[in-house]
Amino acid sequence: MTGLTTHVLDTAKGTPAVGMRIDVVRFEGKGREVLKTVYTNDDGRIDGGPILIGDSFMAGEYELVFHAGDYLKATGHTLPEPPFLDVIPIRFGIADTTAHYHVPLLISPFSYSTYRGS
Repeated sequence: MTGLTTHVLDTAKGTPAVGMRIDVVRFEGKGREVLKTVYTNDDGRIDGGPILIGDSFMAGEYELVFHAGDYLKATGHTLPEPPFLDVIPIRFGIADTTAHYHVPLLISPFSYSTYRGS
């Protein structure tokens, strides 16, 4: 499989993060373009396959912008105001358009981690 995918897990609850908004951004030169906005499903993934695939999956710099604060508030987590984590941008590069890039997010109200998954 080629393309860009993600998966979000709520590590504080031990469940997939359902309904989290994610903006998909591409950087070109000094410009920044929001390509699309997607939401996680009941499994913490995006419906419909890869977020970027085919002609939209190009080499370059990208960002997945996870709207974690809105998700955490909506799911009943107790948060300070303002929340410690609100919007989490993960910026990464795509060099090989024949490869699969999986960028998961593990989230709790006070920490997050990511890695290049498979």
